[in-house]
Amino acid sequence: MTSKSMTNEKILLIEDEKSLCQTIARVLTKEGYSVDTCYTGEEAIEKINSSRFDLVLSDLRLPGTDGLDILRAVKHASPDTVVFLMTSYSSVDTAVEALRAGAKDYISKPFNHNELLRRINLALNELRLSRENRLLKKQLEQKSEFGQIVGATQKMFDIFILIRKVAKTESNILILGESGTGKELIARAIHVASHIKDKPFIPINCSTLPSHLLETELFGHVKGAFTGAISTKIGLFEEARGGTLFLDEIGHMSPNMQVKLLRAIQEKEIKPVGGNKYIKVNLRIISATNKNLKTEIQNEKFREDLYYRINVIQILVPPLRERKEDIRALCQHFMEKYCKQIGKKIQTIEKKCIDYLEKYHWPGNIRELENVIERAIILEDSDKLTAESLPEELVHFSPDLQHISLDNRFSIDQYVQNFIKTYGNEYKESELAKMLGVSRKTLWEKRKKLGIRKEHSVRSYEMK
Repeated sequence: MTSKSMTNEKILLIEDEKSLCQTIARVLTKEGYSVDTCYTGEEAIEKINSSRFDLVLSDLRLPGTDGLDILRAVKHASPDTVVFLMTSYSSVDTAVEALRAGAKDYISKPFNHNELLRRINLALNELRLSRENRLLKKQLEQKSEFGQIVGATQKMFDIFILIRKVAKTESNILILGESGTGKELIARAIHVASHIKDKPFIPINCSTLPSHLLETELFGHVKGAFTGAISTKIGLFEEARGGTLFLDEIGHMSPNMQVKLLRAIQEKEIKPVGGNKYIKVNLRIISATNKNLKTEIQNEKFREDLYYRINVIQILVPPLRERKEDIRALCQHFMEKYCKQIGKKIQTIEKKCIDYLEKYHWPGNIRELENVIERAIILEDSDKLTAESLPEELVHFSPDLQHISLDNRFSIDQYVQNFIKTYGNEYKESELAKMLGVSRKTLWEKRKKLGIRKEHSVRSYEMK
């Protein structure tokens, strides 16, 4: 007898002889498989189009729709589903046709139950290995190493300790922080440090998809659920089963989707779009957002009950301006990364360059710093990274004016008033534009819109 399956794969069994169908079903169920049965090809195709199966075992000769029709339907709806055909009418031509059409195996009746189980177990082991290999390839293409989180400040050290603690649990986690602070790296680090590290880590950005597309991405859909649904799609909840689903920017999720997500988390089950059956899922949810969810709750934009479901453990990631001691180490990390990619041999960063980087306020956080270093590596011609390769707006940035920006809460007239008060009219308009990180044309357009008149320098600005 073969070893008992513990993976609970789903098998669809189609056999018009009811007693034989029930006998085979009992054998497969005893082996540990989840078995669904039907006696006609028409009923089988309906199930194939509405549910997902790992293996389909079908009689070749059926009244009406035959086994080859079922094979074609399976390959159209779910290409990686394994198909076995069985018949008492042995025919080499029919066997060849079935194998060419995508059947995995061809079994002649009568057959030994142990032999059937041996072949099915072997085929499903191959399917399992294939899926794991695809998942591993996807994960290797993405950043997932704990070591990619660079930091030596106390705030980052506290986060490292927290990652090790929460990784041992199965609790849902909420990561808070500004855009570009590395929230996904934190989520991946938790997954890699956990006991489910060999299971899937599936990320999705909830802010990039409209509500109806986000629903089908998360929960999947059945064939024909909507226009364009030409085959059954597995949702990310199923794909991440046993592992971690990372919901990035969850604060942008629509109220309608929040309700559906809440139910999925509470009941640990999902229903694909257009489907009529719920599917059990067991996984860890890690969420992240740059929004203040408590404020969103007060403004009735985020559900309080969902907040408490996803916020069992909270991790607050500090912005780069609050951990500037890490800038040198981050620069070294990105420099090594992009020198290797681009093929340059730059090993050091001049002090003047580091000084400029450390005084900048980094509104885009680590992501912005990485972009700056990549750009500098491309432009640098010497054997060390110099300030000449940095963007002008970064070099001319003044930390005393970092709270004043055209994109922030202050208008240009407030800027000019504070500028003159602080610096005594020492800069020209071109330098003012650099301070703001905008072109002179943009500065002129803002001035015109706000009714601010000038002659040739900041000294001549007057408020109307």
